[in-house]
Amino acid sequence: MLAKAFPDSVDPRVAVSLTSLIDLAGFAVRIKLHHPQFRARQSGGYVSRFKGRGMEFEEARIYQAGDDIRSIDWRVTARTGTTHTKIFREEREKPVFISVDNRAPMHFATRGVFKSVLAAKLAAVLAWTAQQQGDRIGGQLFAEQYCRELKPQNGRQSVLRFLDMLVNGNNVQAHTTTPAMALEHVLARLTHHARPGSLVYIISDFRGLTAQAEIYLAKLAEHCDVVLVFIYDALEKRLPSYKGHYRFTDQEREIIIDSADNQRLLAYQQHFADRQHRLEQLAKKRGLVLIECSTTEDPLTCLR
Repeated sequence: MLAKAFPDSVDPRVAVSLTSLIDLAGFAVRIKLHHPQFRARQSGGYVSRFKGRGMEFEEARIYQAGDDIRSIDWRVTARTGTTHTKIFREEREKPVFISVDNRAPMHFATRGVFKSVLAAKLAAVLAWTAQQQGDRIGGQLFAEQYCRELKPQNGRQSVLRFLDMLVNGNNVQAHTTTPAMALEHVLARLTHHARPGSLVYIISDFRGLTAQAEIYLAKLAEHCDVVLVFIYDALEKRLPSYKGHYRFTDQEREIIIDSADNQRLLAYQQHFADRQHRLEQLAKKRGLVLIECSTTEDPLTCLR
């Protein structure tokens, strides 16, 4: 099992550096962000990639045969005495908001890399891809003792600012006395920071997914395209088949699991299966995209 690195460690399996995240920019050309097709209500026949505010008003012109009557600009028509219709154009850019879980359970793995490392790499690839596609990039980083947001902005500097937050997030935790923050509180904040029409990625192991947290996700999905990226380690899904005692520690606490205890073993595996099934049902019910990624997988493979 991988052990959490000490501050002076540079083991890439347990921590990310700003350089390593910047180097992922070259891989962004290999993927495309999820853009589900939704029909914009204002424009009738026009198709927009975005929910709600996918089309922006451009101008009003005199009504022509064949124009959608739902697009008539009644205010201009009343003022001029001549029927006018609204003309819309598709938004050329879209806010992409990436929320990254940095809670204690994310700093764990038995193979591959820490869940937190994989989350940071996935977030970096998504941010670089959004920047190359001309979208604005914003984000959120949260742990038990802090939650930080960055407003979506254009350009390479916005990506670098986001990556710096991913690398130095633990520095915030070391200097705060904020009460522990539940996942539902993080999602509540997210509904306020992700503006309507945003493409929202939430990268997490989704521990603590309560009924209230699901309500906030449903609220977010009403006005945004939401992608859930579920990260897990193989040992969380299933213990090894051979019998024995397994000791787990975070250098402060420890737990020993006896894999010969069939009842406890089944309960262990069912706990993960229940969380996985809950996410699948939530995604299906609310029209979310769900991506599952283990700590041994390559970030690009997951996102493809």
